[in-house]
Amino acid sequence: MPTLALVRHGQSIWNLQNRFTGWVDVPLSELGAEEARQAGLRLRGLTFDVAYTSALTRAQHTLSLIQETMGTSLPVIKDVALNERHYGDLQGLNKADTAAKYGDEQVHIWRRSFDVPPPNGEALKQTSERTIPFYERCIFGDLKQGRNVLVVAHGNSNRSIVMALEGLSGTEIMNVELATGIPILYYLDLEGKILSKTILQTT
Repeated sequence: MPTLALVRHGQSIWNLQNRFTGWVDVPLSELGAEEARQAGLRLRGLTFDVAYTSALTRAQHTLSLIQETMGTSLPVIKDVALNERHYGDLQGLNKADTAAKYGDEQVHIWRRSFDVPPPNGEALKQTSERTIPFYERCIFGDLKQGRNVLVVAHGNSNRSIVMALEGLSGTEIMNVELATGIPILYYLDLEGKILSKTILQTT
């Protein structure tokens, strides 16, 4: 029964500053580094065979701190397919200022709708079009061989994987929010069907 663990990176500096981040390569905040260590503590006792992460530093650093805390050293595969969604012209902007400029409703649509992208950016639909094929080809390729896989990526790249795993619609995924540094464990059969799911919340 292979195990898949999905972890959103710890808080970044721009998360802390309430800014749209996307593909901008910003580091973890002090809290984000601690969230990564706490994720490692929650994952202690589990064994993984391989780890996947994005091309962005905040995800890679989170994975490094998780492994350090767990006392493990896994082969790591890094790929741009697991990057956060690209926020286009919104990248670097303060979210509150952007809402004041364009209106709360428009910014909410850009942030939460499945298929309406921000200007020159990606909606979750476009993000999933790169993330899901990578999941099916690479990550599930390991899982179906019985390997346990740790994925440390981003809110939207992980949400697209959750959407595919759980068979959620574009409307249903809009209500799914992934907290920073909180591992989600999926226990799967060799066909990729979910046998059970556990969220390792803060105690």
